[in-house]
Amino acid sequence: MSISNSGPSIFERIVAAEQQDLMAKKSSKLFATPLQSRSSMAKFWLPSADYSSSSSSSSASSSTSFWTSPRTPSRWSPRRYIPAKVRSTMTKRQAAMVICLALALFVWVAPPPSAWRRRVVHITIPQPATSPYQILQPLSPSKTQKNAPDPLRWLEKNSNNKYAVTTGSKLLDSITPHLSQRPRAALISLVRNSELPGLMQSMRQLEYHWNRKYQYPWIFFNDEPFSDEFKQATQNLTSAKCYYEVVPNEHWSLPDWVDEGRFMNSLEYLGAIGVGKGWMISYRHMSVGSDNTQQVHFFCDIDYDVFRFMRDNNMKYGFNMNILDDARSFPSLWSRTRSFINAHPELVHPEADLDWLLDPHNSGDYNNCQFFSNFEVGNLNYFRGEANEKYFDWLDRGGGFYYERFGDAPIHTLSVAMFVPKSEIWFFRDVGYQHDINRHCPPHSAHRCSCEPTIMDENFYKLVPLESPQKKPDDTCIRQFLGGHWLNKKEGWNMEGEKLFGGDGYHGYQLTGLEEL
Repeated sequence: MSISNSGPSIFERIVAAEQQDLMAKKSSKLFATPLQSRSSMAKFWLPSADYSSSSSSSSASSSTSFWTSPRTPSRWSPRRYIPAKVRSTMTKRQAAMVICLALALFVWVAPPPSAWRRRVVHITIPQPATSPYQILQPLSPSKTQKNAPDPLRWLEKNSNNKYAVTTGSKLLDSITPHLSQRPRAALISLVRNSELPGLMQSMRQLEYHWNRKYQYPWIFFNDEPFSDEFKQATQNLTSAKCYYEVVPNEHWSLPDWVDEGRFMNSLEYLGAIGVGKGWMISYRHMSVGSDNTQQVHFFCDIDYDVFRFMRDNNMKYGFNMNILDDARSFPSLWSRTRSFINAHPELVHPEADLDWLLDPHNSGDYNNCQFFSNFEVGNLNYFRGEANEKYFDWLDRGGGFYYERFGDAPIHTLSVAMFVPKSEIWFFRDVGYQHDINRHCPPHSAHRCSCEPTIMDENFYKLVPLESPQKKPDDTCIRQFLGGHWLNKKEGWNMEGEKLFGGDGYHGYQLTGLEEL
């Protein structure tokens, strides 16, 4: 019996049937598989469950290589995040322990959820009113001028010791002084040989806080030649130049026209009633006390060129205390000043402000306020000017320097008020200074000052003895000079009520001068 080869064998039909059943199960869910052709387009071939007997053999052979079953998603395992080299030597238990330790460390170090907020950075912007220079300018009646100097802007740009003297700049100044922008200025002291200890204390402090950086020369005046000890001691305290001058004898003695008997009687009288320095002949000659350099202290670092500041901002006069003087010292000063104004009205500056020096509750007389001249910065062009010279000569001829005790402080004050607009007068609030019982210390300056801050009215009437019958003005001197909000009082306060409870009547101001304005 022969077997024909025309049709598939029984074995082949059985295999084809099994493959057909298997394909039917897989085709219950269609899968689209891209079939790359020679073209750039991707084609999708959908397999059919209908197989012909002629193609079953080829389909069976290719199905195992073409069709791929979708991968079953694997379960997550921490081992997959561990490097292969480490993973090959680490068990699952060890990997789990490492992951747990890492999570524990994260929980320990990470901030709590309550802190998971956006970080806020607080930036403090310094306000101009709280600048270290303590700018307190008066409410001036002067007209606003175009391109007028701006002292605050100058200080902001030229502080931090910008113009401190270096070896190179000092050499340049000595070679080409006409090209240098450094002001021609000096520190002046009227002092005797016997006052050397007090002067040395003052020089040490002023040099340390300021002049060692700027090296302005010192000029000392005396009524007799300075001793070698005085010269050597002062020169050892500064690297700046020192000059020693003797006041001519004719400027240090009584003029021929002065009645010597009347002069001596005035000394005795003023000394008896307790007028400060009223008995001192030297005070009459110098118009300052012969001990003016004693007990002087400078408390604060100054990081700008004071003389350059005055020049660049067109300032004629600077002070840092404005207080009352004893009216018994100069009873005729205001009447002589009024007569001068009547005789020379053309010399008074058009923007002069004398109102803050006059007491409306006392017949408009001088209120005895003065710039405390133991510390003053002045422009010599002003002091040597025609108006000031004529005013001084007018007072001198009246005899007030000899028959009364005309001091330099009230005379400078009245002169500045008549001949200089307020816009050219500067209050050095940032300079800490003390002379005798009068002390001034700026607020908010602990980083550069070694003194306790003083209120605005600290020294108002310290120079006026209790026995003096003079009437004090309604407002303190410095507040009258500054004007504006510095004169505002607390609601419900009155001077009489404060005095009834033992006060002096000057504690009702809204601002004390210690605020961060």
